[in-house]
Amino acid sequence: MKDGILLRIYIGESDKVGGKPVYRRIVELCRKEGIAGATVLRGMLGYGKSSVIHNSSILRLSADLPVVVEIVDEIEKIEKIKGKLTEIVKEGLITEEKVKIVKYTGRDTTSE
Repeated sequence: MKDGILLRIYIGESDKVGGKPVYRRIVELCRKEGIAGATVLRGMLGYGKSSVIHNSSILRLSADLPVVVEIVDEIEKIEKIKGKLTEIVKEGLITEEKVKIVKYTGRDTTSE
């Protein structure tokens, strides 16, 4: 087992930077920086600092649903990207917690 960090970034689906969704910019940054993994999760209901409730009601299709981006890697790699993440995330919340990386394996793409 290795020590790692899990970053959670809470943003809105419609948040943009440079004309591109913030969640996409985060994932692209992580991939470019060689981060072990990043996942975007779309929420059904939530609110943030403004206390405005955003939901996925069929009667009112929200264009700004809550989004959580989870990023996991070793401590050193996460520390390297935190400054860049705070530049990308203009509105939202970034949390950090220590995790134990139990297993990290991928698919062998050389035989495909």
